[in-house]
Amino acid sequence: MNDASAGHFRALIAARLAALEHEDALGQDAQATVQLDQQSVGRLSRMDALQGQAMAKASAARRDTERRRLTAALRRLDEGEFGFCEDCGDEIAPARLEFDPAAQKCIACAKG
Repeated sequence: MNDASAGHFRALIAARLAALEHEDALGQDAQATVQLDQQSVGRLSRMDALQGQAMAKASAARRDTERRRLTAALRRLDEGEFGFCEDCGDEIAPARLEFDPAAQKCIACAKG
């Protein structure tokens, strides 16, 4: 991989990490503890709030997983291993890396 390609993918990964940080900031309120005051909120509203909280926490967990994958991709870029399949060692198609810069396997190995 040449320096221009590495720079492109580094910028792409940085942009995706920034987007994850932005999403984290937006989702903070949804993860807050649900108040169980029966005087101000009905039972169904509390259930909806609890469900919303659970969904927000699940989304945060998915963002954390994606953040770890992207950070690992940056590490592979630094080590010169980015863009190569971890199973067979062949190059991963550039289009696949454009779609998912954290991909660690070529299409053939990912399919099994």
